[in-house]
Amino acid sequence: MSAVYWFEIPVSDIERAITFYNELLGAEMQSMDLTETQGTIVAMIPDRGGAGGMLVQGLEHGYIPSHEGSLVYLDLDGKLEDTLAKVEPAGGSILLPKTSLGEFGWTAWIEDTEGNRIGLRTAE
Repeated sequence: MSAVYWFEIPVSDIERAITFYNELLGAEMQSMDLTETQGTIVAMIPDRGGAGGMLVQGLEHGYIPSHEGSLVYLDLDGKLEDTLAKVEPAGGSILLPKTSLGEFGWTAWIEDTEGNRIGLRTAE
């Protein structure tokens, strides 16, 4: 079992981030306004059986997009090249092109529309 249970990706503009990640992940995320109870607006990232996570807009609670700090990797189920082809048209940029991890598969780094550095990974 993985030691990672949950992750949160900070965003400045939740709707822009949802559009970006929906395009990359082929998802249908929608925002949930929790400003009255938690001071944030969130969108759940689709669960694929691993650690769960969400996009979070809440500057006053320290959710500030950044290249620094932890690097979250999203598993792409063998679709790394297809996903990388969507990054720039969706408004992001590729920081590290497809790179071999040897027996552990392939990786790439992108910058999302919010300025976060995000890792992508696939076993194939």
